[in-house]
Amino acid sequence: MELQKGGNCALAASQGTIYIKHSASSQVDVNLTAFLLDETGKVLGDEGMVFFNQPADPQHIARFTAPKTSADQTVHQLDFSLRPASQPIAKIAITLTEDKGKGFAGLDLSAEVHCNGTVTVLTPQSFTTEKGIIVAEVYLRNGQCKLRSVWQGFATGLAGLCGMYGIEVEAEPETELAPSPTPAPTSVPISKPTPAPSVNFQKVSGKVDLTKGQKAVLIEKTPEITASISWNSGTDYDVYALVLLNDGTQVDVATFGAEGVPARPNFDNGAVRHGGDVKQGKSSFFSEKPKISKEEIKIRLNDRIKAVVPVAYSAQSNGSGSFYRYKVSMMIDNHQGTEIHIPAENANQNDAIYTCVPGIIINTPDGVMIKALEYYSQQGSENRPILFVNAQGEVDVRMDIGPMNDYK
Repeated sequence: MELQKGGNCALAASQGTIYIKHSASSQVDVNLTAFLLDETGKVLGDEGMVFFNQPADPQHIARFTAPKTSADQTVHQLDFSLRPASQPIAKIAITLTEDKGKGFAGLDLSAEVHCNGTVTVLTPQSFTTEKGIIVAEVYLRNGQCKLRSVWQGFATGLAGLCGMYGIEVEAEPETELAPSPTPAPTSVPISKPTPAPSVNFQKVSGKVDLTKGQKAVLIEKTPEITASISWNSGTDYDVYALVLLNDGTQVDVATFGAEGVPARPNFDNGAVRHGGDVKQGKSSFFSEKPKISKEEIKIRLNDRIKAVVPVAYSAQSNGSGSFYRYKVSMMIDNHQGTEIHIPAENANQNDAIYTCVPGIIINTPDGVMIKALEYYSQQGSENRPILFVNAQGEVDVRMDIGPMNDYK
């Protein structure tokens, strides 16, 4: 069986082995780490990391085997046993890091999960300068052991992975790393995150229309910014936000969950919070104008936040309706006279496109950068997007490869 990136399947048993292979090279130092996570997606303590210096947890939910290298290939191995009795552990995230700073370009990565006589091949994407990768997740859903092919890269390597899973990291000046990684499992020295780039154009103010392909704009950074997504009533859209932190962690702020991701309407004491259920616009019986519906994301940017991406989503169970037909658009308001309007003008009439990312909000030292993206999901996909930092150091969005939204 082959599992594409973002896909998931039930496993034949709760016990199995994942093998991750790549080209052998003395130029790289690739290490496997497993994170044992609870229902919130966080480790519970020092025992929540399984790697070469801590090859098993007390319950033997995950067991590390030292990698084996032949003339042209290195094979990493992790055995797992995840049952309902393993609670509070609900998920194992299997990751790779490249600790010489070279990245994974040209390593010909592959992965297989062997379980009860069946083999599931996890098809990867190509990687370049990423220093960390979430390869796969083994998790419990309604008492059944399941597998997800993730292949999500991180520019910040082990630091980004640790931050995502709730492990505190210690920042220190960038230095030449010793050949062997630091043994302490919950305190990982890293170089300081690269700050957001300074921009060299003047801020805009007033009401501005911004469309895909136009140059990004800069607005004044105010104590609170509201990102609202609106549409003509007649279908039921939902809005959520993806938040990328400077340590590489992605946080989903939503009133509903996704597979392996619980609902979380408020992050960091209101730094990013959902404004509540859909707000119906008022209309008169005699009015020819359609009623407008709207949901809001309230944003208070701080030093932890690198970018915020509001997402419009229409679950298949909500009924069909294209982004074009219902005139979906995003408004970003800094509450000091500046409003940036991004319409979904490139959408089509396809009723089976369920997710739209109108634009991205980037926290910079000079202000708030707004860029129109207008990305759409593949037909029939109800998987969330994920955020990443590309080779140019810019935050971008990959559609359709995150977890599948929960049924609504």
